[in-house]
Amino acid sequence: MIIPIIILAIVFTLIAVRQIGNIKLQIWQIMLFGAIAVLITGQITFLDAFKSINLEIMLFLFSMFVIGTALEESGYLSHLSYKIFKKAKNTDQLLLFILFGMGLGSALLMNDTLAIIGTPMVLLLAKKHDMNPKALLIALAFAITIGSVLSPIGNPQNFLIATQGNIDSPFITFLKYLFLPTIINLFAAFLLIKLFYKEQFNKNSLNHSSETIKDSNLAYLSKISLGSLVKKEFL
Repeated sequence: MIIPIIILAIVFTLIAVRQIGNIKLQIWQIMLFGAIAVLITGQITFLDAFKSINLEIMLFLFSMFVIGTALEESGYLSHLSYKIFKKAKNTDQLLLFILFGMGLGSALLMNDTLAIIGTPMVLLLAKKHDMNPKALLIALAFAITIGSVLSPIGNPQNFLIATQGNIDSPFITFLKYLFLPTIINLFAAFLLIKLFYKEQFNKNSLNHSSETIKDSNLAYLSKISLGSLVKKEFL
């Protein structure tokens, strides 16, 4: 019993420091080390490890990542960014749009997907409006982490709970208990970011410019694929 706890403590420590001497470690390398360690020490069998892999979630994530990349490559993400954020008149409104827009998006598309498609969007916004990208990236991180709590497909953990927890009407159940906490925390994130990056949110007006779609066919296919995948999860 003590060995798994020791391995877990080592993994968490390495994730926190990310470096041993001059060697920089990636999170996937640390997690792989932990997985190999519990297998070598016999804490779980190779068969049990294989059975623990949820193929449905893996395929879902793979599909979302592919669609997200296609949306970015087609130029549709930049176009969509303009459509979503053009109504933001100042930096405060832009921050609220990011928090609540990306938060809602992560509840529908899974937070991993929003991390992929949202990152280039907020970086573009930071560049256009001469803002510190760190502030907007932190806002994105808050948005997709908090917002993903709202639905059973918001993150892999919720998806596991919904599919294996025998929950009747998971979307309604999640909304019933988690809607209000999600909204409160998104507003709390707004206040915190304003507090720590107050110099970034003092612009009274923003000028938005339209972005063209580079590949209309790829954009169309991506939107159809995304719509079909999301519709399937709701049914």
